Amino acid sequence: MTVVRNYLDVRVEGAVLLVGLNRPQKRNAMSLEMMHELRETFSNIPDGVGAAVIYSTSQHFCTGLDLSEIRDLSVIDSVHSFREWHATFDLIQFGKVPVIAAITGAAIGGGLEIATACSLRVVDDSAFFSLPEGMRGLYVGVGASVRFPRIAGIALMTDMMLTGRTLYAQESYERGIAQYLVPTGQVLDKAIVLANKVASNLPMTNYAVTHVLPRIVDQSQQDGLVTEALIAAVVSSDARTQDRLADFLDRKNNKIQTAPTL
Repeated sequence: MTVVRNYLDVRVEGAVLLVGLNRPQKRNAMSLEMMHELRETFSNIPDGVGAAVIYSTSQHFCTGLDLSEIRDLSVIDSVHSFREWHATFDLIQFGKVPVIAAITGAAIGGGLEIATACSLRVVDDSAFFSLPEGMRGLYVGVGASVRFPRIAGIALMTDMMLTGRTLYAQESYERGIAQYLVPTGQVLDKAIVLANKVASNLPMTNYAVTHVLPRIVDQSQQDGLVTEALIAAVVSSDARTQDRLADFLDRKNNKIQTAPTL
């Protein structure tokens, strides 16, 4: 299945949904129309899809929001607009399937924000992150305050916003912002390989990791342990989990029985 929208290229390859940001003339600056297309796409993930990849069809991943669309908004209209973006990015972070960001070139402002809404981030040598809003008299508005400090720490975000510091691919990998660093030109292939691995997991396990784990981290230790016990029980009770567990134990027992003896 391939769907070409105005600003997205959407296709399914096996169990993976590929979502290409496709506004090259604006370096994928995100307009309201692109937001609506993202919401439509992640609200209607086809059956059989187990993971998704967001990537750029051109050189740069995303250079942020299209600021021309929010320039003359009133305060309350700006609040409503940012909340729409929040709802859209929540669909990426807490949607039907885990999402992997394949990042090339610039991931600036809103580009960093959509990347941090994804479960995993793959960068190539050309990738870099920045939050230039502070230098422009602005403040981040589509989730960076919530997501980025949880990944990178508040001190790094403070530095990037106050000084305009750029975070390049190698440092982003070393700091755990990106989980994988690959040579230029290989980022989409790597993301697809990872997405296929993710899609081979059972849906309930992936749901526990992407929906429940972030909430456990936000809980107190004792509340988190109770939540962990509950979700572990739910996941292990799935019939497909029992089948996989039985298969694993059978193979383990067979390996022990056939092991050479001294």
